[in-house]
Amino acid sequence: KSGNGQVSLGQTGTGDLAAEVRQADSVVAAAGVLNIITADRVKPGAAGLDVGGSRVTDPATGKSRVAGDVAADVAEVAGWVSPNPGGVGPMTRALLLINVVLAAERQAASA
Repeated sequence: KSGNGQVSLGQTGTGDLAAEVRQADSVVAAAGVLNIITADRVKPGAAGLDVGGSRVTDPATGKSRVAGDVAADVAEVAGWVSPNPGGVGPMTRALLLINVVLAAERQAASA
């Protein structure tokens, strides 16, 4: 079975989070901690999926923007990194709406 995989879960309180992340072929970061995943924590060629979101204020302009858990330097090491913002959010909303419609159709059919 060449397709087997192991799923590990880490959190901000995980002992050596960097060592855990360095072993992963795919990293899904959803801690809501700005730049918790940096290039030195990622295995070369790994995929990085940035789900986390933090609001960052630009001190020069005072404007805020959304930034993710995966630091920009990860793109130099990883094989692929999702954009944040603009990556997971639109897909999550689209699938949520699909599930709402399917649930409504099932409920209407059983009524």
